[in-house]
Amino acid sequence: MSYDSNTTGPRAVSGGAPSSSGRGGERQDALRSVALLLARYEVRNLRRLYEEFERDILLPILLGEIALHNIGARENEIEMRPSAAPAGDEDLPPCALKPCNAYSIAAATGLPRETVRRKIARLVELGWIRKRHNGHLYVTSRALRHFGEILNTRDLGELLEMADRVRELLDD
Repeated sequence: MSYDSNTTGPRAVSGGAPSSSGRGGERQDALRSVALLLARYEVRNLRRLYEEFERDILLPILLGEIALHNIGARENEIEMRPSAAPAGDEDLPPCALKPCNAYSIAAATGLPRETVRRKIARLVELGWIRKRHNGHLYVTSRALRHFGEILNTRDLGELLEMADRVRELLDD
């Protein structure tokens, strides 16, 4: 198997290096094809993020870290009670979120704090996050809706299709 750069999946290509023989070689070929499929998927998504975030790849990384930190309480099964947003915070989701700040995001990403602060300022300008007077950061309802729609309409379908292709390659 080889990888056709014009498609999203592996295809047989005549010529080139001889294929590995035997069951172990077939498994190695399948794993190589899976690795290429996953790499293509990741690069395509990185390109999209780069374009969607003003050609600044750090913005989606920081937005993602903030969102994951905010909703981390759900993953840890801490009760999340609905809450009314305080005055001026109508753009926040109508549920309790775990706050974070620039320092915790810098620590989580390994990026310099000043870089994180600068990028956070841009995310605030874009309306993707809200920064309270005490420095707490929250993903906005607008960001959750926007990226939730993308996930449901484009990314999730592509991810599931890719997962099916991986299963097919590994089951052969």
